[in-house]
Parts: sequence; structure tokens; C-alpha cells
Amino acid sequence: MQIRIGDTFDPRVVALLDHHVTAARAQTAPGSAHALDLAGLRAPDIAFWTGWDDETLVATGALKTLSADHGEVKSMHTLQTTRRRGFGGQMLRHIIVAARARGMSRLSLETGSWDYFKPAHALYRTHGFVPCGPFEGYVEDPNSLFLTLDLSDR
Repeated sequence: MQIRIGDTFDPRVVALLDHHVTAARAQTAPGSAHALDLAGLRAPDIAFWTGWDDETLVATGALKTLSADHGEVKSMHTLQTTRRRGFGGQMLRHIIVAARARGMSRLSLETGSWDYFKPAHALYRTHGFVPCGPFEGYVEDPNSLFLTLDLSDR
């Protein structure tokens, strides 16, 4: 997979992100979905990447800067037909490397707690993320799972 800086105006990217946001909202209780839309991904505190298998868009991922030493994984999504091929793991490793390069010592994320999100839970845990409490404006929510990774340990 080739990882590129994401182009939020590319129609292929727009379509995959629209599917990601729609699916996340459909699989989460109202008010508990926190997926970024296109405008959110264009914010100055967001670094956004896309993953390509030849010319097929297969993955997205973003890093939100919360503070100088804390980042948040956002917009992780893999094309349904290409799952279980390692693209999600490659994108997550790219985000971890980018966070370290920016001097961050902690990387956190929020994802859904429902069964639909179990493959994501496994991916994050495989890469060393552990449960944590809400961070950066999130609140306790039975529909959310909060995870964090201490980058200083690796």
C-alpha cells in the first residue's frame, strides 16, 4: 500500500469518507458518533492520509494534534472489500510514526463499543493501545471505547 497525503477533494476519497461517516453513525447510538466529516478533516490541526493499492483507494487515517505531546487517531477506515489484508495496520503504523515525528508521547482514540467495531478494537490492541478514560472533551459514554498508546515506551 502506498500512503499519500489525503486529498479531501478527490471524488474517490469523498465517497469512501462519506461511507465511513454514514456507517459509523448507523452503527452507533445517536449523539455518540464522533467521525470527522470532510470539513473536520480540512482543519489545520489534522494531518490526513490515504492508502492506495495501485490506483484503488483502500484506506484512510488521520492524526489530530490535541497538544504538543498528545495526538488523536481519527478517520481510520479500510475499504470493506479489502479488509484483512493489512491495510488498516499499515495506516495505523504510519500514524504512530507521524505522531512520534511530531514529538508526541501519547496517542489516543475513541471508537464505538458495539460489535461492529470489534475488528477495530483488535487492531488497536494489537498495536499496543490500552483502555483509558475519556480525553480532550469526550465524556463517559457506554457507546464509546477510549484507548491510548504511550509512545515513550516504544
